[in-house]
Amino acid sequence: MFLLYEYDIFWAFLIISSLIPILAFFISGVLAPIRKGPEKLSSYESGIEPLGDAWLQFRIRYYMFALVFVVFDVETVFLYPWAMSFDVLGISVFIEALIFVLILIFGLVYAWRKGALEWS
Repeated sequence: MFLLYEYDIFWAFLIISSLIPILAFFISGVLAPIRKGPEKLSSYESGIEPLGDAWLQFRIRYYMFALVFVVFDVETVFLYPWAMSFDVLGISVFIEALIFVLILIFGLVYAWRKGALEWS
């Protein structure tokens, strides 16, 4: 039988954890002073007057390295639970994990051949 009252702590935690940031934003919006002027609207660079344009272009290589890092970091997050419960889940989960890793290796080889991992 499905008992809904077992989830009371979950709902209380969800409501409280949602209300705290909402209240923090609301209180900071009410209490914050509103003063607009040229000093507030200028960019701040460690106390030094800014020189040149504030918009800089970054090379795409930086984003490619970051993207590859994120993909393999997420892969680790997905593979860890599989590794911890491998003996319980059986061979079908091993095959799924193997397919997952092979797809990621294929993507890594593709990025490597395209030169996305060369920093020059």
